[in-house]
Amino acid sequence: MLREAGLVITPAERERFEVADFGLNELEKTGLQIITYVNTERSCAKEIIMTPGQTCPEHQHPTIGGVPGKEETFRCRWGIVYLYVPGSSSSPAACVPPAGSKPYYTVYQEICLKPGEQYTLAPDTLHWFQAGPEGAIVSEFSTRSTDEADVFTDPRIKRVPEVV
Repeated sequence: MLREAGLVITPAERERFEVADFGLNELEKTGLQIITYVNTERSCAKEIIMTPGQTCPEHQHPTIGGVPGKEETFRCRWGIVYLYVPGSSSSPAACVPPAGSKPYYTVYQEICLKPGEQYTLAPDTLHWFQAGPEGAIVSEFSTRSTDEADVFTDPRIKRVPEVV
């Protein structure tokens, strides 16, 4: 997908390729593939690679100890990604939550991002997103990423992998 989108990834970046299944063991439905280019005290840049219909579960980046949560801009590079945020529900919605997880999805205002389109989320904004039928590649530009502090609506989610 990265080649098809014309995105060049270095060998060092390939080594940092992260696969997140959120502890649900259903990567084809719920998960992300992520390459983090930079994550400093002030900024972060990532490439999010999603297979067809793959969903990032509903979550928010909370304010902690007076430090505002992550502000992030999603820019679609390839495919289509559907972003859901608080507001009026879109009807009919293009996407549905993964089977068995619907009770944990509460925001349904739909924003459809096609290549070259972007959307910025304020800190503490509840959101989820799902790739279209061909998958999607989304560049994320944000303030510092502290994924381990993300708050998910679904209590089954584990953002940081657990090795047993």
